Amino acid sequence: MNPSTSFRQKLLIEKEKISKSRTNSVIRTRFDKAVDEADKIGLLSNKSFLVKDNIAIKNQPLSCASNILKSYVSPFNATAIERIQNAGGIITGQTNCDEFAMGSSSEYSIYGSVKNPYNLNLVAGGSSGGSAAAIAENLADIALGSDTGGSVRQPAAFCGIYGLKPTYGRISRYGLVAHASSFDTIGIMSKKIENIRKTLSVISGKDRKDATTVDRKVDDYKPLNNVDLPKSIGIIKQEVLNELNPEIAERYQYLVSYLKENNVKINEIDLPFFKYCIPTYYVLTMAEASSNLSRFDGVRYGNRADCENLSELYFKSRTEGFSDEVKRRIMTGTYVLSSGYYDAYYSKALKVRRLIKEGYTSLLKNCDNLLLPSTPDLPFKLKNRMKDPLKMYLADMFTVPINLAGIPSLSIPAGFSSKSLPIGFQIVGNSFKEETLFSFAHILEKEEIFDKI
Repeated sequence: MNPSTSFRQKLLIEKEKISKSRTNSVIRTRFDKAVDEADKIGLLSNKSFLVKDNIAIKNQPLSCASNILKSYVSPFNATAIERIQNAGGIITGQTNCDEFAMGSSSEYSIYGSVKNPYNLNLVAGGSSGGSAAAIAENLADIALGSDTGGSVRQPAAFCGIYGLKPTYGRISRYGLVAHASSFDTIGIMSKKIENIRKTLSVISGKDRKDATTVDRKVDDYKPLNNVDLPKSIGIIKQEVLNELNPEIAERYQYLVSYLKENNVKINEIDLPFFKYCIPTYYVLTMAEASSNLSRFDGVRYGNRADCENLSELYFKSRTEGFSDEVKRRIMTGTYVLSSGYYDAYYSKALKVRRLIKEGYTSLLKNCDNLLLPSTPDLPFKLKNRMKDPLKMYLADMFTVPINLAGIPSLSIPAGFSSKSLPIGFQIVGNSFKEETLFSFAHILEKEEIFDKI
């Protein structure tokens, strides 16, 4: 049997799995086109990809899980999609998510809530919950998501897989529908570190279509061999650990003990301006969302209300098109940018962000990596936090600081709780040092650390 025939059979198996899935993670497929593309040669040959519904695929719907874009079809490919296809990767479908990637549970979607594959009564995390749940169910080899404040790493932790948020500027955002432009990154999810490394090496690099990409050499993919644990690791202090779910804290302490036994220098750290990270993040991202989403007015894109005058057209199209969570963020963002409040909120948040960035730069001068929880708690029940947005926002308390600093982070699976729910930790590195995250994670996987608890 030749490789392409074997891969076509694999695609048919994945298609059947998707049809039987109960997590509501995949909202549309393109297996008819995928099978025809199965002969492509490259680093990503014989790898199937699912893509979050806010990343453009040519001639495919691009709705961002929102009514306002329900009828929109993308006329072009995102740069990341173009590079994946050129390297032989096969796009098999698109995944469910929070509307315009605004959420931490993948419940704010016109397609309904994504359910956790380990317990269908719980959330899969968000906003890239569809991508995470699909990978956990083996519906594809690799999935793309977007990470603005934890939207790849938090669902990766809730679904027991690997999830990478790369350095800001490492991967082109061209074709990613903007939520908060100075925070957004395309992220990669898989059950295998090697899949993430291969994909990163393919889609990274300068792109003339995105001025925020960095003109920095991308290392060619090579298998991980003879890698060592980092020499020094920064860990959170006991008082922060006490705020975590006890089972997450227990596994965290177990991993720290393992590192100590293997002669890794452990530095207890204060997370820079930790209590200000969530308010700073939401002031800035809501302001940017208010600006970015102003283009969705019923005139240029998507669905348009039937109205007699322009003001009514704007009002009715946006009222019918956006959900409560998106409206909440747009209105809050407009408020913090308004005359009289700009200096009190937005300008001050920018200054705090700079201090946070400087704080993490200083920490990573003394530590090779930082080890943080991905989430403070285990996956929570569906509809449990939808009426309490502040509680929902706090699910990202350990991921948001990394986006504020613009540095890379990898969520790794760290075994399961007593109720068989996934636990995840973050490995954080310095800018453009993603390989240090992969090396660390590779050793933990090879040694099967969390299987020994």
